[in-house]
Amino acid sequence: MDKVGPHIARRRFCTGALALAATGLLASCASIIGPRRVELSQARLQAGLERRFPLRNRMLDLFDVQLTHPRLAILAQSERVGLTLDASVAPPFLRQSWRGSVGLSGRLVLDVPRDTASPAVFLTDVRVDRFDIDGIDAGRARDLRQAADLLLNQMVRDMAVYSFHPEDLRYAGVQFVPTRLETVPGALVVTLEPAR
Repeated sequence: MDKVGPHIARRRFCTGALALAATGLLASCASIIGPRRVELSQARLQAGLERRFPLRNRMLDLFDVQLTHPRLAILAQSERVGLTLDASVAPPFLRQSWRGSVGLSGRLVLDVPRDTASPAVFLTDVRVDRFDIDGIDAGRARDLRQAADLLLNQMVRDMAVYSFHPEDLRYAGVQFVPTRLETVPGALVVTLEPAR
């Protein structure tokens, strides 16, 4: 066993005591820091949403549908959000296409996975409020409207409106998890609680 001088022993003791005190201080900070409320502006949500478009899908095996230019609106009174999209509809066997717009609304929900994936905000309970395609005859328009609700639910169901970044979930050295969403005019307010 090596002999160390009293100065080295005292220094090691002080270093260990400081490390222990720092660990205790961080642990006490984690218990002192309670829930936080973070506001995600509509512009920030819009920017995240735009990266996920265009979306393409085939409807009823008869029409290729492309959705572009999402425009998000927070509907604070109803706890829902609105989404307006430009739509292009084309039969796969013709060179003709029709353009128009789709208006839908849905409720935002949190998905906090147990694995290493990042928490995210998804759109659920989606309903088509408006489906306007120019130049389609009445029969085709009726068929498209009937299928649009199902197709749009399928297209946006797995699409995150916002994915949290690691820096969104750390504050003062404490790891947080999102637990609640609330819509307010022009923003989404997320309640974050210290991870347990």
